[in-house]
Amino acid sequence: MTTNRTGWRAVLVAIGLVAFSGTTAYAKTNANGAETTMDQHEIATFAGGCFWCMQPPFDAVPGVMSTTVGYTGGTKLNPTYEEVCGGQTGHAESIQVVFDPRRVSYAQVLDVFWRNIDPTTLNRQFADAGTQYRTAIFYHSEEQKHLAIASKERLGRSGTFGKPTVTEITPASTFYPAEEYHQAYYKKNPIRYKLYRIGSGRDGYLRKMWEKERR
Repeated sequence: MTTNRTGWRAVLVAIGLVAFSGTTAYAKTNANGAETTMDQHEIATFAGGCFWCMQPPFDAVPGVMSTTVGYTGGTKLNPTYEEVCGGQTGHAESIQVVFDPRRVSYAQVLDVFWRNIDPTTLNRQFADAGTQYRTAIFYHSEEQKHLAIASKERLGRSGTFGKPTVTEITPASTFYPAEEYHQAYYKKNPIRYKLYRIGSGRDGYLRKMWEKERR
């Protein structure tokens, strides 16, 4: 999944590639300017490096109704995985989370995001380097913007990471769902997925960062 496609993830994709078809994102804008689904669920969009690794944590949250991995934040229309990996589209590998605010708040969804990334590295997440692997919060309303900024500032003051947080906070733009074989990759290819998480260094980093809270 590195820019030259010779890293862990590129190898695993080559091994596990399956036929795919596009998926469709669904959203509308409510009276407050926030995007919602037709039944008033809200939408959150994040970039946290490898999108395979961002889907399981959100899928496990009560109140999250669905997740879709894809591409956003760039200029290329209808980008493909290969184009995004090439680093020339401006897009980041991302995840769009549809959640029920009556069961889980946006602040809680933000907490899940922070706990699954390294917010101190610029244009890189673990084994994957390039702007396509930057961390970002793409807000869908002014309320989401304020909550995201507040959570980032709070995390910085806490000293948890020991370094400045460089995660960008920027308005949401068109979200392009990734090819079907990337959706819920951890379910379709569990062994390859686990090997990637371990080999990339993500699991070791997150375990070290948050183990103190489990003591």
